Amino acid sequence: MGDRRQARELALQALYYFDVDKGSPDELLALFCSNFEDRIDESIRPFFLDLVKGVTQARAEVDDLMNRSSSNWKVSRMPIVDRNIMRMAIFEMLKQPDIPPTVSINEAVEIGKRFGTRGSGAFINGVLDKIRVLKNIDRGEKE
Repeated sequence: MGDRRQARELALQALYYFDVDKGSPDELLALFCSNFEDRIDESIRPFFLDLVKGVTQARAEVDDLMNRSSSNWKVSRMPIVDRNIMRMAIFEMLKQPDIPPTVSINEAVEIGKRFGTRGSGAFINGVLDKIRVLKNIDRGEKE
């Protein structure tokens, strides 16, 4: 498994924790990092922290996009795993220009298949692709 995949999976776990605990993001991140210090290798730490902090800071914008792009599903009703996977991918698409949107979407789908429900991959793919089109995010990629 690549470093970025490991960072994404660890960030998903941290964001899940943030979603459930509702405490101060800085305190929760410090606690998470201390509890999982052995899993946050130096090779993944920068990307992991970028994802967690970035998603936390952009959460209102990201959640608004998810609400507008998911038919019949409010963010609050989405499974916690799915919504946090999508939050990471949307953050990447909006704020990480070095990552092609198709990579962010594909990674999200694969992580959704691994950690979500049977239908998570398709649901995540549909919402993220709708956001990619809505925000016209292609960075020169060909369909």
